[in-house]
Amino acid sequence: MRKEEKSKIIETLTEKLQNANHFYLTDISGFTVEQTNKFRTVCFKKDIQLMMVKNTLLKKAMDRVEGKDFSGLEGVLKGTTSIMFTDVNNAPAKLILDFRKKAEKPALKGAFVEECCYVGDNQLPTLSTIKNKNELIGELIGLLQSPAKNVVSALQSGGNKLAGIVKTLSEKEQ
Repeated sequence: MRKEEKSKIIETLTEKLQNANHFYLTDISGFTVEQTNKFRTVCFKKDIQLMMVKNTLLKKAMDRVEGKDFSGLEGVLKGTTSIMFTDVNNAPAKLILDFRKKAEKPALKGAFVEECCYVGDNQLPTLSTIKNKNELIGELIGLLQSPAKNVVSALQSGGNKLAGIVKTLSEKEQ
């Protein structure tokens, strides 16, 4: 690969890393062509971009990114590395766990999710349970609605009781 091609790849990776809030580093070595194609198809359907990268070029791109600390992931840049870019923080972890029901790999090398580095394949269960933005907003709305619903129902049931009390008191005075 010529120096110009390497520079272009580093620039592209730097831009993607700068804009990415979540990415996963995986090892899909040993996949057959059929398995690789299936994995790419599943990634595409889940809106996850899968790229094969050279570790040295990825390291250089990581070093160029400003405002993000990828130092925790430098130790995993060995062997074959593919990178999965996503907007949904837990989607690749769920996809990997689901894909592993039929195959031994992909293996998780590391991940950068919500400004944190996760290293090792043992982090998959943790990563798959992290709630994404939409899930958190839904929970928050549910929590905010709950007290309001309680107040409304108390007022509605209390209104009937209050009317009964007023009626009873008015009948007593007569």
